[in-house]
Amino acid sequence: MAAEQAKVDPMHQFTIEPLFGTDHWSIAGYNIAFTNSALWMAIVSTVLFVFVAGGLKRQLVPGRWQMAVESLTGFIDNLLAANIGPAGKKYVPYIFSLFMFILFANLLGLMPLALFGLHPFTPTSHFSVTGVLAVLSFSIVLIVGFARHGLHFFSLFVPHGTPVWLMWLIPVIELVSFLVRPFSLALRLFVAMMAGHVLLEVLSSFVIDAANAGPLWGGIVGLPSFILMVSICALELLVAGIQAYVFALLTSLYLNDAENLH
Repeated sequence: MAAEQAKVDPMHQFTIEPLFGTDHWSIAGYNIAFTNSALWMAIVSTVLFVFVAGGLKRQLVPGRWQMAVESLTGFIDNLLAANIGPAGKKYVPYIFSLFMFILFANLLGLMPLALFGLHPFTPTSHFSVTGVLAVLSFSIVLIVGFARHGLHFFSLFVPHGTPVWLMWLIPVIELVSFLVRPFSLALRLFVAMMAGHVLLEVLSSFVIDAANAGPLWGGIVGLPSFILMVSICALELLVAGIQAYVFALLTSLYLNDAENLH
Protein backbone atom coordinates (compact mmCIF):
# COMPACT_ATOMS: atom_id res chain seq x y z
CA MET A 1 0.00 0.00 0.00
CA ALA A 2 2.85 2.36 0.86
CA ALA A 3 4.52 1.60 -2.45
CA GLU A 4 1.35 2.55 -4.31
CA GLN A 5 1.12 5.84 -2.41
CA ALA A 6 4.70 6.66 -3.36
CA LYS A 7 3.92 6.51 -7.07
CA VAL A 8 3.98 9.83 -8.88
CA ASP A 9 0.88 10.68 -10.88
CA PRO A 10 2.00 13.07 -13.65
CA MET A 11 -1.61 14.12 -14.29
CA HIS A 12 -2.36 15.12 -10.70
CA GLN A 13 -0.82 18.55 -11.29
CA PHE A 14 -3.65 19.37 -13.72
CA THR A 15 -6.46 18.55 -11.26
CA ILE A 16 -8.97 21.37 -10.77
CA GLU A 17 -9.63 21.73 -7.05
CA PRO A 18 -12.10 24.09 -5.29
CA LEU A 19 -10.52 26.36 -2.69
CA PHE A 20 -11.61 28.13 0.49
CA GLY A 21 -14.66 25.89 0.97
CA THR A 22 -16.38 27.08 -2.19
CA ASP A 23 -16.97 23.60 -3.62
CA HIS A 24 -20.73 23.82 -2.93
CA TRP A 25 -21.24 27.30 -4.39
CA SER A 26 -23.62 27.28 -7.33
CA ILE A 27 -25.92 29.52 -9.38
CA ALA A 28 -28.90 28.04 -11.23
CA GLY A 29 -27.44 24.57 -10.71
CA TYR A 30 -24.02 25.51 -12.10
CA ASN A 31 -21.01 25.15 -9.82
CA ILE A 32 -19.11 28.43 -9.38
CA ALA A 33 -16.43 27.24 -6.95
CA PHE A 34 -13.29 29.32 -6.78
CA THR A 35 -10.65 26.87 -7.99
CA ASN A 36 -6.88 26.70 -8.10
CA SER A 37 -7.10 27.52 -11.81
CA ALA A 38 -9.09 30.69 -11.07
CA LEU A 39 -6.65 31.60 -8.30
CA TRP A 40 -3.65 31.36 -10.59
CA MET A 41 -5.38 33.29 -13.36
CA ALA A 42 -6.06 36.00 -10.78
CA ILE A 43 -2.39 35.88 -9.72
CA VAL A 44 -1.27 36.13 -13.35
CA SER A 45 -3.60 39.09 -13.94
CA THR A 46 -2.32 40.82 -10.79
CA VAL A 47 1.33 40.29 -11.70
CA LEU A 48 0.63 41.55 -15.23
CA PHE A 49 -1.16 44.65 -13.88
CA VAL A 50 1.73 45.42 -11.51
CA PHE A 51 4.27 44.85 -14.29
CA VAL A 52 2.52 47.22 -16.70
CA ALA A 53 1.71 49.81 -14.03
CA GLY A 54 5.36 49.89 -12.97
CA GLY A 55 6.39 50.68 -16.54
CA LEU A 56 4.03 53.64 -16.98
CA LYS A 57 6.21 56.16 -15.13
CA ARG A 58 7.14 57.91 -18.42
CA GLN A 59 10.50 59.04 -17.12
CA LEU A 60 12.69 61.04 -19.49
CA VAL A 61 15.47 58.54 -18.90
CA PRO A 62 13.61 55.25 -18.62
CA GLY A 63 14.68 52.68 -16.08
CA ARG A 64 14.92 48.97 -16.77
CA TRP A 65 11.33 48.30 -15.76
CA GLN A 66 9.91 51.04 -17.96
CA MET A 67 12.18 49.97 -20.81
CA ALA A 68 10.99 46.37 -20.51
CA VAL A 69 7.32 47.39 -20.76
CA GLU A 70 7.99 49.79 -23.63
CA SER A 71 10.05 47.18 -25.48
CA LEU A 72 7.29 44.59 -25.22
CA THR A 73 4.67 47.12 -26.28
CA GLY A 74 6.84 48.12 -29.24
CA PHE A 75 7.32 44.46 -30.11
CA ILE A 76 3.56 43.91 -30.32
CA ASP A 77 3.11 47.17 -32.22
CA ASN A 78 5.68 46.08 -34.80
CA LEU A 79 4.07 42.64 -35.03
CA LEU A 80 0.69 44.14 -35.86
CA ALA A 81 2.14 46.71 -38.24
CA ALA A 82 3.92 43.96 -40.17
CA ASN A 83 0.87 41.69 -40.38
CA ILE A 84 -2.05 44.10 -40.61
CA GLY A 85 -0.61 47.47 -41.52
CA PRO A 86 -1.61 50.87 -40.12
CA ALA A 87 -5.02 49.46 -39.13
CA GLY A 88 -3.32 47.14 -36.67
CA LYS A 89 -2.56 49.99 -34.25
CA LYS A 90 -5.98 49.75 -32.62
CA TYR A 91 -5.44 46.09 -31.74
CA VAL A 92 -2.25 46.71 -29.75
CA PRO A 93 -3.98 46.75 -26.31
CA TYR A 94 -5.76 43.44 -26.94
CA ILE A 95 -2.83 41.57 -28.52
CA PHE A 96 -0.45 42.93 -25.87
CA SER A 97 -2.78 41.76 -23.08
CA LEU A 98 -3.25 38.38 -24.77
CA PHE A 99 0.48 37.87 -25.30
CA MET A 100 1.48 38.95 -21.81
CA PHE A 101 -1.25 36.95 -20.06
CA ILE A 102 -0.22 33.75 -21.84
CA LEU A 103 3.49 34.47 -21.28
CA PHE A 104 3.08 35.16 -17.57
CA ALA A 105 0.76 32.16 -17.09
CA ASN A 106 3.29 29.90 -18.80
CA LEU A 107 6.26 31.25 -16.84
CA LEU A 108 4.62 31.32 -13.40
CA GLY A 109 3.59 27.70 -13.86
CA LEU A 110 7.26 26.79 -14.26
CA MET A 111 8.52 28.61 -11.18
CA PRO A 112 9.97 26.31 -8.46
CA LEU A 113 7.52 27.64 -5.89
CA ALA A 114 7.19 24.21 -4.28
CA LEU A 115 10.42 25.05 -2.44
CA PHE A 116 8.36 27.62 -0.48
CA GLY A 117 5.38 25.34 0.09
CA LEU A 118 3.35 26.59 -2.89
CA HIS A 119 2.17 24.44 -5.76
CA PRO A 120 2.16 26.41 -9.03
CA PHE A 121 -0.64 25.79 -11.48
CA THR A 122 -0.48 26.56 -15.20
CA PRO A 123 -3.91 27.72 -16.45
CA THR A 124 -2.80 27.37 -20.09
CA SER A 125 -2.33 23.63 -19.56
CA HIS A 126 -6.13 23.32 -19.63
CA PHE A 127 -8.03 23.34 -22.90
CA SER A 128 -10.93 25.19 -21.26
CA VAL A 129 -8.68 28.22 -20.67
CA THR A 130 -6.91 28.21 -24.02
CA GLY A 131 -10.27 27.52 -25.67
CA VAL A 132 -11.83 30.64 -24.14
CA LEU A 133 -8.87 32.74 -25.31
CA ALA A 134 -9.15 31.28 -28.81
CA VAL A 135 -12.93 31.78 -29.00
CA LEU A 136 -12.51 35.36 -27.77
CA SER A 137 -9.97 36.08 -30.52
CA PHE A 138 -12.13 34.34 -33.12
CA SER A 139 -15.18 36.33 -32.02
CA ILE A 140 -13.28 39.59 -32.45
CA VAL A 141 -12.25 38.47 -35.94
CA LEU A 142 -15.89 37.79 -36.86
CA ILE A 143 -17.12 41.07 -35.38
CA VAL A 144 -14.44 43.08 -37.18
CA GLY A 145 -14.95 41.21 -40.45
CA PHE A 146 -18.72 41.71 -40.62
CA ALA A 147 -18.53 45.27 -39.23
CA ARG A 148 -16.05 46.35 -41.91
CA HIS A 149 -17.23 44.35 -44.90
CA GLY A 150 -20.76 43.17 -44.19
CA LEU A 151 -21.76 40.14 -46.22
CA HIS A 152 -18.76 40.76 -48.46
CA PHE A 153 -16.77 39.13 -45.65
CA PHE A 154 -17.86 35.79 -47.11
CA SER A 155 -15.59 36.52 -50.09
CA LEU A 156 -12.79 35.46 -47.76
CA PHE A 157 -13.77 31.89 -48.58
CA VAL A 158 -13.35 32.41 -52.34
CA PRO A 159 -9.66 33.13 -53.02
CA HIS A 160 -8.79 35.26 -56.03
CA GLY A 161 -8.07 33.19 -59.12
CA THR A 162 -10.26 30.26 -58.07
CA PRO A 163 -11.30 28.37 -61.25
CA VAL A 164 -15.03 28.37 -61.92
CA TRP A 165 -15.16 24.59 -61.98
CA LEU A 166 -13.82 24.52 -58.40
CA MET A 167 -16.29 27.04 -57.00
CA TRP A 168 -18.28 24.23 -55.43
CA LEU A 169 -15.26 22.84 -53.53
CA ILE A 170 -12.81 25.62 -52.62
CA PRO A 171 -15.29 27.73 -50.54
CA VAL A 172 -16.21 24.62 -48.52
CA ILE A 173 -12.53 23.84 -47.82
CA GLU A 174 -11.84 27.48 -46.92
CA LEU A 175 -14.87 27.61 -44.61
CA VAL A 176 -13.87 24.43 -42.80
CA SER A 177 -10.30 25.71 -42.49
CA PHE A 178 -11.63 28.99 -41.08
CA LEU A 179 -13.89 27.31 -38.54
CA VAL A 180 -11.07 25.03 -37.34
CA ARG A 181 -8.89 28.03 -36.47
CA PRO A 182 -10.05 28.53 -32.87
CA PHE A 183 -9.73 24.81 -32.16
CA SER A 184 -6.18 24.59 -33.54
CA LEU A 185 -5.22 27.84 -31.80
CA ALA A 186 -6.38 26.53 -28.42
CA LEU A 187 -5.08 22.98 -28.93
CA ARG A 188 -1.55 24.07 -29.86
CA LEU A 189 -1.00 26.03 -26.65
CA PHE A 190 -2.75 23.48 -24.44
CA VAL A 191 -0.76 20.50 -25.76
CA ALA A 192 2.58 22.29 -25.63
CA MET A 193 2.18 23.31 -21.99
CA MET A 194 0.65 20.06 -20.77
CA ALA A 195 3.23 17.84 -22.50
CA GLY A 196 6.15 19.74 -21.03
CA HIS A 197 4.77 19.58 -17.49
CA VAL A 198 4.04 15.86 -17.78
CA LEU A 199 7.57 15.17 -18.98
CA LEU A 200 9.09 17.16 -16.12
CA GLU A 201 6.94 15.31 -13.60
CA VAL A 202 7.96 11.92 -15.00
CA LEU A 203 11.65 12.82 -14.96
CA SER A 204 11.41 14.14 -11.41
CA SER A 205 9.89 10.80 -10.34
CA PHE A 206 12.88 9.03 -11.93
CA VAL A 207 15.26 11.23 -9.91
CA ILE A 208 13.40 10.64 -6.62
CA ASP A 209 13.00 6.88 -7.11
CA ALA A 210 16.63 6.46 -8.20
CA ALA A 211 17.89 8.44 -5.19
CA ASN A 212 15.78 6.30 -2.85
CA ALA A 213 17.10 3.11 -4.49
CA GLY A 214 20.68 3.85 -3.47
CA PRO A 215 23.89 5.43 -4.82
CA LEU A 216 24.22 2.98 -7.73
CA TRP A 217 20.82 3.66 -9.25
CA GLY A 218 21.16 7.29 -8.27
CA GLY A 219 24.24 7.58 -10.47
CA ILE A 220 22.97 5.44 -13.34
CA VAL A 221 19.39 6.71 -13.57
CA GLY A 222 18.98 9.64 -11.20
CA LEU A 223 21.87 11.86 -12.34
CA PRO A 224 21.15 11.62 -16.12
CA SER A 225 17.44 12.19 -15.42
CA PHE A 226 18.27 15.24 -13.33
CA ILE A 227 20.51 16.70 -16.04
CA LEU A 228 17.83 16.04 -18.65
CA MET A 229 15.20 17.59 -16.40
CA VAL A 230 17.26 20.78 -16.00
CA SER A 231 17.74 20.95 -19.77
CA ILE A 232 14.03 20.48 -20.39
CA CYS A 233 13.26 23.19 -17.83
CA ALA A 234 15.37 25.59 -19.89
CA LEU A 235 13.60 24.42 -23.03
CA GLU A 236 10.22 24.91 -21.37
CA LEU A 237 11.09 28.53 -20.62
CA LEU A 238 11.76 28.99 -24.32
CA VAL A 239 8.55 27.18 -25.25
CA ALA A 240 6.60 29.41 -22.85
CA GLY A 241 7.70 32.47 -24.80
CA ILE A 242 7.32 30.88 -28.22
CA GLN A 243 3.77 29.69 -27.54
CA ALA A 244 2.71 33.15 -26.36
CA TYR A 245 4.26 34.64 -29.50
CA VAL A 246 2.62 32.07 -31.81
CA PHE A 247 -0.79 32.70 -30.26
CA ALA A 248 -0.40 36.46 -30.70
CA LEU A 249 1.00 36.07 -34.22
CA LEU A 250 -1.81 33.82 -35.46
CA THR A 251 -4.41 36.10 -33.89
CA SER A 252 -2.89 39.06 -35.75
CA LEU A 253 -2.94 37.09 -39.01
CA TYR A 254 -6.61 36.24 -38.50
CA LEU A 255 -7.34 39.91 -37.77
CA ASN A 256 -5.55 40.78 -41.00
CA ASP A 257 -8.03 38.56 -42.87
CA ALA A 258 -10.88 40.41 -41.20
CA GLU A 259 -9.43 43.83 -41.95
CA ASN A 260 -8.11 43.36 -45.45
CA LEU A 261 -9.70 40.11 -46.71
CA HIS A 262 -7.48 38.76 -49.52
